[in-house]
Amino acid sequence: MTRRSPFPPLHCWPAAPLPRGPSYCESDLRTTTMGNLFCCVQVDQSTVAIREQFGKFDAVLEPGCHCLPWPTGKRIAGHLTLRLQQLDVRCETKTKDNVFVNVVASIQYRALAGKASDAFYKLSNTRSQIQAYVFDVIRASVPKLNLDDAFEQKNDIAKAVEDELEKAMSAYGFEIVQTLIVDIEPDEHVKRAMNEINAAARLRMAANEKAEAEKIVQIKRAEGEAEAKYLSGLGIARQRQAIVDGLRDSVLGFSVNVPGTTAKDVMDMVLITQYFDTMKEIGASSKASSVFIPHGPGAVRDIATQIRDGLLQGQASTSATH
Repeated sequence: MTRRSPFPPLHCWPAAPLPRGPSYCESDLRTTTMGNLFCCVQVDQSTVAIREQFGKFDAVLEPGCHCLPWPTGKRIAGHLTLRLQQLDVRCETKTKDNVFVNVVASIQYRALAGKASDAFYKLSNTRSQIQAYVFDVIRASVPKLNLDDAFEQKNDIAKAVEDELEKAMSAYGFEIVQTLIVDIEPDEHVKRAMNEINAAARLRMAANEKAEAEKIVQIKRAEGEAEAKYLSGLGIARQRQAIVDGLRDSVLGFSVNVPGTTAKDVMDMVLITQYFDTMKEIGASSKASSVFIPHGPGAVRDIATQIRDGLLQGQASTSATH
């Protein structure tokens, strides 16, 4: 004989449908299961839960613990995060001067708590939607600019993308916090060519600067040589003037002290004396080599004549200079 239990039999209710929405994860399934078992559900911080009743949107649950009477047909359809999210989009396009570039845009966005139902139900793939708008704006903006202008106007491109996304995504319950153009990458051959152009320009500037420096050095050297020769000429002129003045004083003094001598006789004696002094210095110099000169009474007379003529010419040139 089989005894029947006093309690009614337990029935297995069908499991609730899996949560749906752009932010569904495994925690949604655990939360739904716990809510079905204990009629309560926990919503984490920076997250909202979408509650449905018999498949129709019912309410947005804020973070905390909420009662979920599943016998009345209420259940959690899914969760939606309110945290700031980032999406990096790489778009290939070409510039006005027909250079293909890869533009990398970084989009920072988040769902609005006041429009959580729109963010949950209206879009099945938020990231793909944002990516499509970014492609559209970049491929409409960059082809109007040359490559150099595209680098200079990165902020303008980012502003155009942000304005378009803000206008489009606000209808779906999302806020575009900031849009950044983080990189513009031309083709490797284009970058190498740009570097070579820059290097050639810098080499040309360096060659011009080097030539100018050499020009200045040569000019300064020539000016220095001219000044040195001018000062050397002044020194030689003054030296000859001093020699002439000294010889004149010697001739005058000798003529006064020795009566009957003429100026020519005194001059010949002085020149001969200097000639022998010069010969003595040549012989006494340790660095002197052999010197062959004609020597004799006639040679001395010729030397005296040559020295006299040279001094007179030097005196004449000095007088003309002054």
